[in-house]
Amino acid sequence: MKLLLDTCTLLWLTLDADELSDTARELLVAPSSELVVSSASVWELAMKHALGRVHFDRPLDEWAADVREEYGLASLAIDDESALHLPRLPALHRDPFDRILVAQALVHGLAILTPDRAIRDYPARTIW
Repeated sequence: MKLLLDTCTLLWLTLDADELSDTARELLVAPSSELVVSSASVWELAMKHALGRVHFDRPLDEWAADVREEYGLASLAIDDESALHLPRLPALHRDPFDRILVAQALVHGLAILTPDRAIRDYPARTIW
């Protein structure tokens, strides 16, 4: 199963955080799971880091590359088709990073691994 990680899910994965659900933990290590991280999540982390809301033990570019390698995460760029899908989404969520994840999930046939209830209101498949 192809799983698009929400930004918080990505962070919690790297921290082995208690916030991860049992289902999420199982899917994150399942051999049948293909884990995908959007460049939107990296962008969001860069913005939060610049604002002092998130801290890393090394430069973000090194952290992101190391995390992708350690957990076998595939990268998903923000493509035109996903960007053009955004205006078709109902205005259920105000966070632009989450909205692009929804658009990417719909366009690329991915399930979003997220605890965010507002994302779950969209027609994209979500799992938590």
